[in-house]
Amino acid sequence: MKKHMQNVRYFSELPLSPQAMKAIQDLGFTGLFPIQAEAIAPLLEGKDVIGQAQTGTGKTAAFGIPMIERLDPKLNHIQGLVLTPTRELAVQVADHISKFSKYKGFKVLPVYGGESINKQIWQLDRGVHIVVGTPGRIIDLMERRVLNLSHVKILVLDEADRMLDMGFIEDIDYILQRLPINRQTSLFSATIDDNVMNLSNKYMRNPQKIFVSKDEIALTQISQYYIVVNPANKLEALCNILDQNHIEKAIIFCRTRTDTSKLAYALTRRRYDAQALHAGYTQAQRDHVTSTFRQGKLKLLVATDVAARGLDIQNVTHIINYDVPSEALTYFHRIGRTARKGTEGTAITLVGYGEIPELNNIRALTKTTIEQLEPAALNSPIL
Repeated sequence: MKKHMQNVRYFSELPLSPQAMKAIQDLGFTGLFPIQAEAIAPLLEGKDVIGQAQTGTGKTAAFGIPMIERLDPKLNHIQGLVLTPTRELAVQVADHISKFSKYKGFKVLPVYGGESINKQIWQLDRGVHIVVGTPGRIIDLMERRVLNLSHVKILVLDEADRMLDMGFIEDIDYILQRLPINRQTSLFSATIDDNVMNLSNKYMRNPQKIFVSKDEIALTQISQYYIVVNPANKLEALCNILDQNHIEKAIIFCRTRTDTSKLAYALTRRRYDAQALHAGYTQAQRDHVTSTFRQGKLKLLVATDVAARGLDIQNVTHIINYDVPSEALTYFHRIGRTARKGTEGTAITLVGYGEIPELNNIRALTKTTIEQLEPAALNSPIL
């Protein structure tokens, strides 16, 4: 089956219902990302699947489309459950599944902390087919006996590595031990480490493993550049990049909350349209900043990796790494936030002299080119 599926390149070649195909066409999807080409068919057949996929590689469609094809909108109980690490991701995944099921009549509900639980209880009372949520809020609703998961046929663990990193293992155990044994389970993760495999071994049945090769980690439609600069001159270098390039919408990544706040303040003082986003903000503040940026009312989002988790914002033209991330895979998480849905994007990394080893670790993980620019390039457009 797997060999046959590697020849499939378009949604139109998959055995999908007319309603699903119409929704896919409405979204303008035609070609398949690698994870979709390999995961959709086994999931349609009811198999368990482990998929290694970055954010932004189309994994929501890879699990969302088979889910709406295999469930029955006429049965008025919860049949599908998706666990996600963050509220932002829960909202985004629920929105995508709703769009895929536009002509099927499924009711999809995101549930998460930080919003009135009573509103979510009211929506559950009215009838829901698919719940997408963060582990803590799902347990809260289960304990209040308003979330009945006894009819779940399909479970998805999305960004499993992130959930484990964030300390959700006990919550995940609690939820999974209370689901029907006779269900389909899929797990998607940017990295497949021992912790992820332990989770899989405990809760999955002969899963089909779909691993993207390391050279697929960085999406090919992203132009990647780096410039080695004196750390003391990073702010000047960043301002030159902002002045010289046609930057409509950019996320600038820093390592720490303090650096994020300092840089956003420095940019604002220089009259750039910038705001910080980090975990020190209240949920209401974070929601306000992300929605302003999403709507195009803010040009530059200065963020930490934690704050940007689960963010899916369209039309981000540039990712700028003000700091080189200490973990190589974080780099690919960051740059995957541009070039969404097949569009092109640009990633520029400012490398201080002491950060060259981290850059070399990143380059070792990918066959895509990260082109070095001379400091003189700061005074002319890059892309």
